[in-house]
Amino acid sequence: MNSQATHPVVSLPDTLCYLNGHFGPLHEAKVSVLDRGFIFGDGVYEVLPVYGGKIFCFDQHMARLNRSLGEVRMANPLSAPQWLTIARRLIQARLDAEGPGDQLIYIQVTRGVALRDHVMPEGLPPTVFVMVSDMKLATPAQRAQGVACVTADDFRWGKAHIKSTSLLGAVFSRQISADVGAIETVMFRDGMLSEAAASNVWVVKDGTLIGPPKDHLVLEGIRFSLLEDICRKQGIAFELRRITRAEVLAADELLLSSATKEVLPITQLDGQPVGHAEHRGRPGPTYARLYAGYQQAKITLSI
Repeated sequence: MNSQATHPVVSLPDTLCYLNGHFGPLHEAKVSVLDRGFIFGDGVYEVLPVYGGKIFCFDQHMARLNRSLGEVRMANPLSAPQWLTIARRLIQARLDAEGPGDQLIYIQVTRGVALRDHVMPEGLPPTVFVMVSDMKLATPAQRAQGVACVTADDFRWGKAHIKSTSLLGAVFSRQISADVGAIETVMFRDGMLSEAAASNVWVVKDGTLIGPPKDHLVLEGIRFSLLEDICRKQGIAFELRRITRAEVLAADELLLSSATKEVLPITQLDGQPVGHAEHRGRPGPTYARLYAGYQQAKITLSI
């Protein structure tokens, strides 16, 4: 099919990837235009951090992948050892080609290829895709100064607990912050904190780390259980409950957590400094303790 478009073609790398049982260069990987992941966003994904060639929290990521697949009525096409074998081959190939560096493993499973129909067809071979990319962590300046975020209403669908490839809502919400040069969009649903576009959000008040409850309105980040464990070891109180917008605005500290942000301080929200007294508009002491605990966890929880 000929195209009259004159837009520049994005140059894809020749990084090794995995697609439906085969390894090959990323720029050669192809899927059908009738793949339900392309037509409907009918699939799930998972992102695993890799530090020094070792995968962080592999078992926890596999558990979440299984939860997401179960929610969309799909069986996991591979066992945990099979996923691990694929991931390690891709990690090593990138290390061999580019040398040391932290990476991200991206896993995507869609329902497969079928004629377009909203009803979920049964018995389709799923499309299984895995790739590796460089992980861009927060900069030293962002850790020292904190980052700016903005707020918005959470207009996404009501099944945020599924790590779905249907991410248009997250794309729109992230663009809200990108348009004003902020790092993230902190979202509220009916006046209650939910999460950010691609991060979980945490409130620190009177020495307690507080997060939203694990339900269908929030994707349970791997860092939920990880931060709870770090809090226990650091002697920091930990609580999950509904958090009002007023509590967020009155927080002693606000934090983001995600695979690439790890744990990161929000020091400006909607143009206003976060916190009180000497820590107003600056990273606070709870963040410092959590970040130190996170760095230790990267050593002990990577395989």
